[in-house]
Order: sequence, then structure tokens, then C-alpha cells
Amino acid sequence: MLDITKDIQSLTTFRRRSGDFLKHLKKSKRPIVLTVKGKAAAIVQDAEAYQRLLDIAAMADANEGIRQGLEDLKKGKGRPVEEFFKEFEAEHGISD
Repeated sequence: MLDITKDIQSLTTFRRRSGDFLKHLKKSKRPIVLTVKGKAAAIVQDAEAYQRLLDIAAMADANEGIRQGLEDLKKGKGRPVEEFFKEFEAEHGISD
């Protein structure tokens, strides 16, 4: 969760104290919002925390694919795997 008293900083301050900010990122695992002229300009995040976000997004994407596939099956859009492979093998000249 973002702590607005610590996690929103100016880019100038970040440049001057980047070492301190990197230690804070590693310890807190929270991103820091960097501002330019008072407006959010960039987010800086610890590499491990970012990787965790990527993993969560990949899992969510896989779950959504599964959910859509199950929904398609309920709507009768699927077909037996044997039928698919028979057609695929015929189209690509694959025989037993």
C-alpha cells in the first residue's frame, strides 16, 4: 500500500538521495512515485516487487484464459480433441 508521506517524492530529491531511496525500496517493497512540478511522472520499484507483480499478472492472464475457455465450452463452442487432431493432421499431411 502506498504511504503518501514517504512514497511520493520529487525527482530532484530522488536524484540527490538515490542511495537512500534504493535502501528504502528494498526494505519497504513499496513503489515510490516521482513527481516533476508536483505531478506524478514515474514510478520506481524494487526489482523483486516488480517481478512479483509480473508473476501475478501472468497468473491472472492464465486464469482469464481458462475462464474464457470454460465459458466457450458452456456456450457449445468447443469440439472434441480427437476431431481437432484429425483435422490438424490432415491439413498438415501428418499420418500415423
